[in-house]
Amino acid sequence: MSRILKNIRVLDLSQVAAGPACTMFLGDLGAEVIKVEPPSGEIARMFGPPFINEQSVTFLSLNRNKKGIVIDLKTATGVDLVKKMSQECDVFVESFRPGVADRLSVGYQHIKEQNPNLIYCSISAYGQEGPWSHKPGVDGIVQGTSGLMSLLGIEDGPPCKVQIPLIDLATAMLSALSILGALFARERFGIGQRIDMSMYNTSLMLQQTSISSYLASGELPRKIGSAAPYACPNEAVLTKDGHIMIAAYQPDKWEALCKLIEREDLLGDPRFVDNRSRVLNRKELMVILENAFREKTCTEWLEVLERKDVICGPIATYDGVTSSPQAIFDEIFTEIEHPLAGKILMPRFGPKFSKTPADVRLRPPLLGEHTREILERFGYSKDEISTLYKNKIVR
Repeated sequence: MSRILKNIRVLDLSQVAAGPACTMFLGDLGAEVIKVEPPSGEIARMFGPPFINEQSVTFLSLNRNKKGIVIDLKTATGVDLVKKMSQECDVFVESFRPGVADRLSVGYQHIKEQNPNLIYCSISAYGQEGPWSHKPGVDGIVQGTSGLMSLLGIEDGPPCKVQIPLIDLATAMLSALSILGALFARERFGIGQRIDMSMYNTSLMLQQTSISSYLASGELPRKIGSAAPYACPNEAVLTKDGHIMIAAYQPDKWEALCKLIEREDLLGDPRFVDNRSRVLNRKELMVILENAFREKTCTEWLEVLERKDVICGPIATYDGVTSSPQAIFDEIFTEIEHPLAGKILMPRFGPKFSKTPADVRLRPPLLGEHTREILERFGYSKDEISTLYKNKIVR
C-alpha cells in the first residue's frame, strides 16, 4: 500500500500534546517517526487518570506510529547523537521553551549545520520571539490569554474552557499542515527552513470569525452558551426530555421550522423576518421556540425535523458517540494491542484518501523500547551502542 509520507523520517523531541499529536499525524500518513525521550520519560506518561495498568491513556492516545529511543540531552554525547541522527532526517520537531533547545545545542542553527535541507518545527506557547516568548503556557492558559474563554459559557457565568485540549490539537494539525507545506517547498525549491509554531497564534486563527467581527464592530462578544453569534436559530433548544441542536437560520429552513411548530405567524413578525432580526431578538425567539419544543421529546422532534430537512442533531454523550451508526460505518475507532495496557481504542486519522490511505502500523512505544534498533539503523556498531548504554547516554 502506498503512503503519502513514505521515506520521510521525523525526529520528534516534543512532549505532552501539540508536538506528539503533530508527529502522530505525520506517522499516520506514513512517515517514519522517531520519538526521543529523556531518561525519566516524557511528562505525558504521568498524565492521568485514567491509567490502564499504569499506562497513561493521554500518552497512549498521542503516540501511535512511532518508535521510541531514550537519549540524555544533558550530556554532550547525547547531543552529538541527536545531531548525527538529524543528518539522516527530513523533519525535526521540538517543543522546548524558547531558548532551551539552543542551550542544549539542538536549536535550529545547530541542527541546520548538520542538515541544511531539514524542516525544523518549533512549537511553543507564544512563539520564539516577541515580548511573551519567554512565558510558559499550556492549553488552558492559552485558551484564556487568547480570548477564547471570554466566549465560552453563559452570560454572567464563571469562566469556562473547552475541556479537550483544543489549542494543543489545533496546533498539532496546523504544525503538520505547515510541515507538509515546507516539504513541498523543499521539493520545488530545494530549501529547508524553520517553522515557528505558536499556540497563541493558532488560537487566534481559530477565532477568525469572532475576532474579525470585533475588529469590524468594536463590540466585545457576549457569552451566549450554545448559540452562534451570527445566526439564529442555531443553538440548543429544550424539549420535553432534554436538549437538541437546531440550525434553522436559512430562509427555507426557518420557514419549515415555523410550519412544523404551527407558528407561521412568526414569518411575518418584524422581529424575526430575517436572520439579522432574529439574531438581535434571540431571547424573545428562544422563549417562543422552547414553549413549542416542550410538547415533544428529543427523539420525536429529531424525526420530525429531519423529515422536513431542517438541520438538527442530538447533543450526544460519548457513549452515544462511540456507538453511533456513522462512527461504526467509518470505522473511526481503531483498536491497538499494547503489551502493558492490553487492548486500547482511540480515534484513527479521520480524512479518507482513495489511493494513499492513512493507517495505524505501530502501537505507542514503551519507554526506550526501540533504542538499540534505532541506533543500529543510524549506523552505530554493537560496541558503540554498548558504550552508550554503559555511560547511560541512552536507555
